[in-house]
Amino acid sequence: MTTIADLEPLNRAREQRAWYVIDWATSAFQTTVAGVLFAPYLISIAENAAGERGRLHVLGLAIAPGSLPSYVITLSTLMSALFYPLIGAVADRTARKPDLMAGFAWAGALASGLLFFMTGDNWAFGSVMFIVANLCAGCAVVVGDSILPLISTEAERDRVSSVGWAWGYAGGGLLLAVNFLVVSFPGAIGIDKELAVRLSLLSAAVWWAAFIVVPWRGIRRHEPAAVEQVAGGLLARSFGQLWATLRDLRNYPVALTFLVAYLFFNDGIQTVIGSASIYGTEELGFDEGFVLGTYLLVQLVAMLGALAFGRAAARYGAKHVILTGLGGWMAIVTVALIVPKEQVLPFLVLGVAIGIVLGGTQALARSYFSLFIPRGKEAEYFSLYHAMDRGTSWFGTLTFGLVYQLSGSYRPAIFALIVFFVLGGGLLLRVDTARGMREAGNS
Repeated sequence: MTTIADLEPLNRAREQRAWYVIDWATSAFQTTVAGVLFAPYLISIAENAAGERGRLHVLGLAIAPGSLPSYVITLSTLMSALFYPLIGAVADRTARKPDLMAGFAWAGALASGLLFFMTGDNWAFGSVMFIVANLCAGCAVVVGDSILPLISTEAERDRVSSVGWAWGYAGGGLLLAVNFLVVSFPGAIGIDKELAVRLSLLSAAVWWAAFIVVPWRGIRRHEPAAVEQVAGGLLARSFGQLWATLRDLRNYPVALTFLVAYLFFNDGIQTVIGSASIYGTEELGFDEGFVLGTYLLVQLVAMLGALAFGRAAARYGAKHVILTGLGGWMAIVTVALIVPKEQVLPFLVLGVAIGIVLGGTQALARSYFSLFIPRGKEAEYFSLYHAMDRGTSWFGTLTFGLVYQLSGSYRPAIFALIVFFVLGGGLLLRVDTARGMREAGNS
């Protein structure tokens, strides 16, 4: 009797290895650019433009240079809220998700590379390029995350997502290590500090564009399944599916509850990540090289944290491990309120604590939500997920910017984010995992 070997597990494993490189590639922008160098560098450019006035005047509004990065990110994420659901609807109707993902990544890498030309007082040019790059990065991540349920079973989901995050921190950390040396010792290669920062921004764009080729080539084109049957061309059908999904979301109350919980606690996480470099340089008095080095330490610890949280989820369940991580975030922003200025050890301890909870909470949130997604609506639901991620995270950045504007200190600004972790954790307690999986028809 002839038996035919089931090659599907091998095919899934091969695609999963290619999928990990999405995080490896994209994290270069998220760490070197969005996480560390862009905000402090934009502030310095904005201060050049403000001059003795001390304020930028935009559309009749006086803006403190120190608040500008928060407002730029806020505008970017508001725009994301409009784009992500449509991109998700388009992605669910095509087998060419890897092509769509790579296209957004290359467009974002181009905009990110143009930050090299942000010099003098042209903060407006740099702000626009960052907004485009950040928007494209989010669209690429929406499509990339929607591939996760197609290349893994429900039982594999936490592991695959956690390993992907670990790859992301490893890739972003490796490039960050190189940029740390360039920014910290620019004289060793015969350049000044400003050029070192600009070259580091450019390196992230090149890294992103080059490595995204691996998942683009290595992931199969899975045919869409169980999409809504609506009339019209691709754009009309995509809007039709979006409307159908939003209308149908009331049939999945557990998924909806998790999305609202994620809106709050992820706003807090994203704002802490995006504001950490500003807090370290402007509030605690460390130079950019030291902050970049601390961010590198966070990357290393976060890689190990993502793997550890993945293993813990297999034993205790993703929901309980995420809640533990949120408790850690509450402790972090509380300690940040009182951490002494220019004291290296407390700042490093704070960085290690961030690293432990950072990778794990984000990786498990992604895989946990995937359990509540009906088949054939992966991209559409992940677009809503990322609308709660980047698309509506302006709550956190706006809160941070306004508290700083009113108080003149980043300490109360970062502590104010505790409310997002409290609200998110409270809502997550109400999520019934087993019921959510039954509603979505998952095993």
